[in-house]
Amino acid sequence: MHSIGKLYLRFRQLIHEGAKFLVIGGLGAVVTFVVANLLHDIGKYKAVTIATVVATVVTYLGNRYWTFKHRQGKGTARDSALFFVFNGIGLLIYYGCIWLIQDAAGLNGKLWYNVALVVGTGLGTLFRWWSYRKWVWVERAPVEGVTGHEELSPMPAGQAQAAQPTEARPAEDSPLH
Repeated sequence: MHSIGKLYLRFRQLIHEGAKFLVIGGLGAVVTFVVANLLHDIGKYKAVTIATVVATVVTYLGNRYWTFKHRQGKGTARDSALFFVFNGIGLLIYYGCIWLIQDAAGLNGKLWYNVALVVGTGLGTLFRWWSYRKWVWVERAPVEGVTGHEELSPMPAGQAQAAQPTEARPAEDSPLH
């Protein structure tokens, strides 16, 4: 097998999760930008707060039921609470970016507000990816005979298991038995 194929097989779950996370995150970013810009007149911090709350609901549903559906949550209340806490930290990242670009640097106007949103989205996305995988939707505990990648396998589950190498066992009359 080619080294690229081996590399893909090794990281395929991460690749698939990452791609789905970016799709849902992109949708959340669009929601954030649209709502924050529509509400900009009520105040830049209020606008981004409301926009982030709306985007958090959208991204929670997308991540929970699509991106990380194969991962084990510890319960809906716990998952939801952690998700919203981490999105609250993401909101603080937005506040920091807006403050640095607009308040500290004095670069005012909607253009600079949107630059701050872009920077905040990038930094917040990295933080959320890491925190969701680490604390919200964790890897399922391995079960004997199950790899956790069944939905990604091109073969039906029975064939995929049969294709897995098995340990060599000594014969019953072998001195090693």
